[in-house]
Amino acid sequence: METCSRKGIFISIEGPDGSGKSTQIENMKAFFSEKKIDVLFTREPGGTAIGERIREIILDKSCTEMDYMTEAMLYAASRAQHVAQVIKPALAEGKVIVCDRFVDSSIAYQGYGRKLGDAVRIINNYAVDGCMPDVTFLLKVDPNVGKGRITGRAEKEDRLDAEKTAFHEDVYQGYLQLEQEHPERIVGIDASGSIEEIKAEICRKLEEVLNGVTE
Repeated sequence: METCSRKGIFISIEGPDGSGKSTQIENMKAFFSEKKIDVLFTREPGGTAIGERIREIILDKSCTEMDYMTEAMLYAASRAQHVAQVIKPALAEGKVIVCDRFVDSSIAYQGYGRKLGDAVRIINNYAVDGCMPDVTFLLKVDPNVGKGRITGRAEKEDRLDAEKTAFHEDVYQGYLQLEQEHPERIVGIDASGSIEEIKAEICRKLEEVLNGVTE
């Protein structure tokens, strides 16, 4: 896979359901705001008008007949549009981008969870077009713990949230495997700790990333 030319910094944040991603993204917004650094926060699936429409289909709980490969290709299609329309141009302009989920989610959820294997990597090689994050924060929490954290929000559950525990356990194992395969990029963080502890760990790494760019 070729790497895309960039002047900016590309950060992604990953984790299973209930890992606290949303909370830590808000903390990251505060971190960059305090430093007066303009950051583009985006998400997957989504991030573009086309991607958001694809997101609605993917996560719609009524789409029970969706084939697993269809699901994987829809994620990749959303990502391809996101990379072409938003991520690549922003990096070329020297912006900092923080993305709520990126390609690691597809490999974990569809490659491991859906048992589609390397097909997911192959499809997404085209979708990412050489644009991989400089650093990925992986918030690690046991699926049973994570599920307990989101109990009571059944009305907000999407199609993947509603999957059985075995599926989410496979997804989690996929994330752990990715962490082992890409230690130069993926920063694993114990998400069973307090919000402040997790925030402090992320902020320390963000300081390193920013310093690495300015030196």
